[in-house]
Amino acid sequence: MTKEILVNVDVTETRVAMLEDGVLVEAYYERPVHQRTVGNIYKGRVENVLPGMQAAFVNIGLERNAFLYVADAGNARLVEDEDLTPEPLDTRHVNITEVLHEGMEIMVQVAKEPIGTKGARVTTHLTLPGRYLVLMPLVDYTGISRRIEDEAERERLRAITERIKPPGMGLIVRTMAAGRSIEELVADVNFLTRLWSRIQLRYRQSQAPALLHKDLGLVYRILRDSFTPEIDRLIIDSRQEYERVMELLDDISPDLKPRVQLYQQQTPSLFDLYHVEHELDKALRRRVWLKSGGYLVIDQTEALTAIDVNTGKFVGTTDLSDTVLRTNLEAAAEIARQLRLRDIGGIIIIDFIDMTSPDHREAVLKVFQEHLQKDRTKSYVLGITQLGLVEMTRKKVRETLDTVLTRPCPYCEGRGRVFSEETMANRFRRELRAILNTSNSEAILAEVNPGVAALLIGAGGANLRELERETGKTVYIRGAQDCHVEQMHIRGLGTRAEVEAKALPVRPGQVLEVTVEEAHATNPWNGIARIEGYVIDIEGAGNLAGETARIEITRAYRTYAKARLVGQEPVLEQ
Repeated sequence: MTKEILVNVDVTETRVAMLEDGVLVEAYYERPVHQRTVGNIYKGRVENVLPGMQAAFVNIGLERNAFLYVADAGNARLVEDEDLTPEPLDTRHVNITEVLHEGMEIMVQVAKEPIGTKGARVTTHLTLPGRYLVLMPLVDYTGISRRIEDEAERERLRAITERIKPPGMGLIVRTMAAGRSIEELVADVNFLTRLWSRIQLRYRQSQAPALLHKDLGLVYRILRDSFTPEIDRLIIDSRQEYERVMELLDDISPDLKPRVQLYQQQTPSLFDLYHVEHELDKALRRRVWLKSGGYLVIDQTEALTAIDVNTGKFVGTTDLSDTVLRTNLEAAAEIARQLRLRDIGGIIIIDFIDMTSPDHREAVLKVFQEHLQKDRTKSYVLGITQLGLVEMTRKKVRETLDTVLTRPCPYCEGRGRVFSEETMANRFRRELRAILNTSNSEAILAEVNPGVAALLIGAGGANLRELERETGKTVYIRGAQDCHVEQMHIRGLGTRAEVEAKALPVRPGQVLEVTVEEAHATNPWNGIARIEGYVIDIEGAGNLAGETARIEITRAYRTYAKARLVGQEPVLEQ
């Protein structure tokens, strides 16, 4: 399998794409206005302790207070009292009030980004990742990455780790440490212990809330965590960032420098060359097509993500059972990729197409779990339920891709649908009736979407006349193309003369220059122009769509005006 990392650097954002056999599997963004907080270490102040939730809220200087659960608060006192034995407190049977109190200053690390309306989740179990090792300064512990499978290498690394581990601290050996010498691992330990000393010094010198340590930028994190010997190429489209990367690799992995390439072409861009832009657009869609013709439907909610598998256009070649199996096998691989690419976390429910054969269900589940193993984010598959649904969880650390790239629609607020013109016309009719029944004004001017305006006015103005009869007031309705279907703007409320002056932007005898927008819908001989949403029906201008015409207003009505061309004769139809 070919693995590549693409780095696109721009003034306003840095993007990283990870490809496997030319297929996009992960994407990361870093923007100056939205700085990442995961991994940052803060000196915080406990604002609220909630025994009923076994949790506390900690002020770390962000917009919202961070959430600290009792299981993550075991090391809260170790930084304050350096004489305490660095062993984590067993919080399974401990009340949060025994660990924390309001006003207490503690050192915490962000474990999960603020997502939606929730603040960051923090922990007192601090970790400092290096290139080959992870330092756990408050826990006496030794661990080896599960991805190092060779038992002899595991034993070698375990022996080295026990020798170089700082007293009272813990070390986790990362996958990158496989095959590395004791000198390289010692250098990593020395770097991390110096970093921890600086963090402790800042803690003693600063007032809460304060940032003590900021995790590295996106490109450096990619070098530290992802740029392994398994990566065939790392391509960067910025010379400045390329030179910086080469300098960093001099210190951490000089043997990987030949795999770094500089992309200098302006067109196509790096992401366009590898079709990354197109794949990112597809990753935001609800429907994902499979090569066979089947498709997935991915619905993300606050509680969980539901994924449905459908055969779509795929009809198979042998029998129904084979068609279903082949679709589900392809879907299993694609779902694993979509979870990585979209960075979907939390509870995930997958509805594969029903399979009657237990062997087929096991085959699909096996393929799904094999593809999940490529994912560095922890996931756990519970199996297939009696309803044929696959239940799983995936660790949620940061915002999903669609949250990073999009925002909720200000009109539908994430529903994905808007009210129909009929619904809004009825709603606005009720609102207008309520306004006029409680107002001393003689008339009102309302501006709405043209489709809604047509329904409010009705055929021949019948609906408008009925509204006026009910209220005893004069009502002017004006359509505006830039008005959203769910919006109504009250542009005038007062005497009839005052409102009419606003409602009728033209008067008989007035000569104007207008742009003819289109031919009349029912009388193509005439053309239609608009002034502030007010319709002008121009005799003989049906063939002038898109052109500027000089006209004279002949009649002005409540919802439209009649006009004729000035200075030119209308072209007669052949």
